[in-house]
Amino acid sequence: MRRLAVAFLVLGLIVFGIVGWMVLGPGPLSFAKGSPVALASYTGLDPTGVPAGLKNASLVKRGEYLTRAADCEACHTVKGGEPFTGGLAFKLPFGTLYSPNITPDRETGIGNWNDADFLNAMHKGIAPGGIRLYPAFPYASYTMMTDGDALAIKAFLFSLPARHVTGSANTLAFPFNQRWLMAFWSAFFNPGHRFEPNPTQSPQWNRGAYLAEAMAHCGECHTPRNLMQAMDHRRKFSGAVASGWKAYNITQDKDSGIGGWSEASLNSFLSSGHATGYGTASGPMGEAVDKSLMYLEPGDIAALVTYLRSVPAISDSALPAPRTAPAPASPKEGTVAGNARGKAIFAGACASCHDWTGTSPILSYATFTGGRAVNDPSARNVVQAIVSGVTRESADGPVSMPAFGHAYSDIEIAAVANYVTARFGATPSSVTAKQVADIRKQTP
Repeated sequence: MRRLAVAFLVLGLIVFGIVGWMVLGPGPLSFAKGSPVALASYTGLDPTGVPAGLKNASLVKRGEYLTRAADCEACHTVKGGEPFTGGLAFKLPFGTLYSPNITPDRETGIGNWNDADFLNAMHKGIAPGGIRLYPAFPYASYTMMTDGDALAIKAFLFSLPARHVTGSANTLAFPFNQRWLMAFWSAFFNPGHRFEPNPTQSPQWNRGAYLAEAMAHCGECHTPRNLMQAMDHRRKFSGAVASGWKAYNITQDKDSGIGGWSEASLNSFLSSGHATGYGTASGPMGEAVDKSLMYLEPGDIAALVTYLRSVPAISDSALPAPRTAPAPASPKEGTVAGNARGKAIFAGACASCHDWTGTSPILSYATFTGGRAVNDPSARNVVQAIVSGVTRESADGPVSMPAFGHAYSDIEIAAVANYVTARFGATPSSVTAKQVADIRKQTP
């Protein structure tokens, strides 16, 4: 009996230690030198709100800019659906969540919400009636947003046409379908305070920090999760999987991150989703650019770059330095022994746009050379692009790659993905048909 008691005590201490380690971890801005201060005490240029050119705009106009900055449309709009009416599926290991309608419809949307209701949702993850929201809604990041900015977003959303759209019911398994449990998650992992600027950092850094953390919530995709599915800021921005796609390392590591990117390349990638020599955004990152970042003013993009440049490098040994040289022009060269199937599929479906060199003769957005996805030995995003296709916006208009998920089997998709990484990347992948099937299941 005594041994059993000791065993339970040891187990309890281990569990307590693990939870304490997670809960007492660093915050999103803890990496920066200097001590933050309350916004009201900050004497520098206010890093919150809208750019100077919009300061005198109407509340709704300011709210429109901030709604873009907070990337609300991407999560609350299903492909082909009307903006902000919800229905987007978030496939999780324990079930599926669907984003809600946030138009001002009084029955199916948020038309009955007052200002306090909206702030409670944005800052605390609590909807009217005390309903706990799941942290797929990034309130642990939005909690840093000022009341004024949050209410400007509300003003914009309430200016939209009310759309009566009933969302799909969540299909979470027990106990994850018990919303009240989110109260404990929030107590541990929602910091619950507004953004605090750092006087020792530049005004541009503080603006970038506010945009990246409180608005665009970059860490929600790019920061790994702990056992409780909260962001692990010890590994801040070092890469994670989001909606079945890999959100890559955006720390200053030169091989696996963005430490080797020029200022111009980072600006281009954030504002257009494409940077020559570094690839094209697709999946959730492509949506973030097309529905959010491309609408930000150049000064705000520059502020984001300044902030990203300050995030310490974290090396990811699974990601090699990208290969920057084009592949041979002849399909007879640079081939992979034993993957005739992958080569044949590439010849029939891919080479006309992407070319055998990987440098597209048609559109720079279709160039593989230097891109992170083809230089990722997991080939996750290559598989996703083949299965789901890619639809993007560019300065020249829409850019589209068709989805081949229904045209090819899991074996065929694995073969062509492995061929692509071997021909154009630094390290070939070895994706299996089972892995392709698993990735399909994670795709909304």
